[in-house]
Amino acid sequence: MQIELIEIDFNSEEAIYMQLRNQIILGIATSQIRDGDTLPSVRQLADIIGINMHTVNKAYAVLKQEGIVSIDRRRGAVICIDTNKLFAMEDLRADLRVALAKGRCRNITRQEAHQLIDEIYNDYE
Repeated sequence: MQIELIEIDFNSEEAIYMQLRNQIILGIATSQIRDGDTLPSVRQLADIIGINMHTVNKAYAVLKQEGIVSIDRRRGAVICIDTNKLFAMEDLRADLRVALAKGRCRNITRQEAHQLIDEIYNDYE
């Protein structure tokens, strides 16, 4: 995995473990991190980024719970995309429900939301 992909904003209100999780997910979506790639050890990544090992461990645990990584005693955290599409669709539905409600509160139209989704998907191709 390319460590330079990870960009943590220490001034952000978003928790560092969530920033790390999101950066890994974005790396997968843009094919910079691939299925079967091994992530750095918790200690190694914490040292490189300059964060607490427990923070990295928490990010890896969330990724494991979400079916994005598996933890192997010999290899460590390995990208292992969960192939359960039905579960993934329900998870996405829940996330989108809140995101779209926030957008609607800010007067974002259906057409604007669709355009934004298309733009984001184009970034991953």
